[in-house]
Amino acid sequence: MAAPSPGPREVLAPSPEAGRKATTSSSGRRGLLWRLRDKQLRLGLFEISPGHELHRLTCMMQAGLWAATQVSMDHPHRGLPTEEDFSEVLTQVHEGFELGTLAGPAFACLRHSLGLAEEDYQAALGPGGPYLQFLSTSKSKASFFLSHDQRFFLKTQRRREVQALLSHLPRYVQHLQRHPHSLLARLLGVHSLRVARGKKKYFIVMQSVFYPAGRISERYDIKGCEVSRWVEPAPEGSHLVLVLKDLNFQGKTINLAGPQRSWLLQQMELDTAFLQELNVLDYSLLLAFQHLQEDERGLGSSLVFCTARSLQGVQRPCESGAQNLRLLPNCPNALHILDGPEQRYFLGLVDLATVYGLRKRLEYLWKTLRYPNRTFSTVSPAVYARRLCQWVEAHTE
Repeated sequence: MAAPSPGPREVLAPSPEAGRKATTSSSGRRGLLWRLRDKQLRLGLFEISPGHELHRLTCMMQAGLWAATQVSMDHPHRGLPTEEDFSEVLTQVHEGFELGTLAGPAFACLRHSLGLAEEDYQAALGPGGPYLQFLSTSKSKASFFLSHDQRFFLKTQRRREVQALLSHLPRYVQHLQRHPHSLLARLLGVHSLRVARGKKKYFIVMQSVFYPAGRISERYDIKGCEVSRWVEPAPEGSHLVLVLKDLNFQGKTINLAGPQRSWLLQQMELDTAFLQELNVLDYSLLLAFQHLQEDERGLGSSLVFCTARSLQGVQRPCESGAQNLRLLPNCPNALHILDGPEQRYFLGLVDLATVYGLRKRLEYLWKTLRYPNRTFSTVSPAVYARRLCQWVEAHTE
């Protein structure tokens, strides 16, 4: 069968019914103990079930993503993505809505390079279980979701943000090839969704930095500044999952062994320099704490050098010419995990789509007048990168 041709295409989407039946059959075999454990891990999150205002939207996203992934499974791509792969737009027509897949073959290549099987990606994002929602502390009007297994993060985006992401995508892929242990969040898909003749909504899919989340005790969104960087913590004993900010982090440190700290500081320099080249600002360093159990401490002998793993911990050789490699822990999501003597840290750079254009330059001038002698997020990419690196250096030991 011929591979799908590049450029805009519109096709009738396959039905996810078979996938839903397979998932339902599988879940029926999991047993009561598995379901109780799964529910326990979701404390503080909310299922988007029937009656929820976003239930219809997420059902369309699930059906659309199932069908979109089926295309890459039916037409597997081998080798590096081509220029045509980065520009392909596939629109699949469903009953009541259309889902667009932007640069689908390029993202399929990226998922393959991470060792992520398309079948697993489809099962996690398809209609096998409800998406999850948490209370966001973001000031944006975006909607945030997690897949039912919490492995993948979905976020609605403005059209200009999607355009920026896609224009940077070839260089983003090159950066990850050169730095396979980069802290940049792994972007796995960009899509549009249009209901009837309504306006298009855009959303992205990315690997969740905070996975597996079962024992995470604290979560932070760090920008290296002070204006609007405080979140009222949840009441003691509450199960709400809140992402705190810079000012909440005062008095805390990231305690790493010497080589781990050196690697982190260097990788922060490399990644923020890359984002500066893209003229990007206002990104965040996501950071979470998880206390290591006795049998998890001092596992240096189980570390494997020069490997990049998928979310499931599958090993693969590093690309030749790869830079700033480190020892990765033998655990899921190893690319975003650093282990210290007492704590496991989840780290990742997210929100990579804000360009320092005229709008942000005017915002910088206004904030300079509004917040004299205070630090805020809207500064030039060079200042932003340097300031965030300085924050990491000052808060690690």
